[in-house]
Amino acid sequence: MSSLDDLYRRVIMDHYQQPRNMGNLEDADATIQLKNPTCGDQITLQMKVEDGKIKDAKFKGEGCSISMSSASMMTEAIKGKTVDEALDLADRFSKMMLGDDVNKEDFEDIEALQGLCKFPARIKCATLAWKAMEKGIKEKHCEHCGEDHHHHHD
Repeated sequence: MSSLDDLYRRVIMDHYQQPRNMGNLEDADATIQLKNPTCGDQITLQMKVEDGKIKDAKFKGEGCSISMSSASMMTEAIKGKTVDEALDLADRFSKMMLGDDVNKEDFEDIEALQGLCKFPARIKCATLAWKAMEKGIKEKHCEHCGEDHHHHHD
């Protein structure tokens, strides 16, 4: 086992044991609940979006170390970002989980999850929180602008 794998595992366990941004967000304006039926993980993500920026994000849920630590990393990464930056991050994260070599700018701890792309069953765990975030942004945004957010600029 490489020392990198070891480091990544420690990062994941750190987020799992001491999740960042866990709890309730009092004035959330987007609340998304998602379940991963294959392993029973579930997450409730709350976001506060103002002027196109993600002011705050909190989550709670239960599940494996991967889904919970990924949620912790994700909320850390998107706080203070614009909605578009957050969606771009999610897009790159999904690609990384497919094994693509992506620009890891702004990834910080998230990079620790890249080794999981070798385990297809774990990918769903890792992407659960990200899917919740994308869903929340799309729902929130579409009610504002009525735009169709399905066109991804590649």
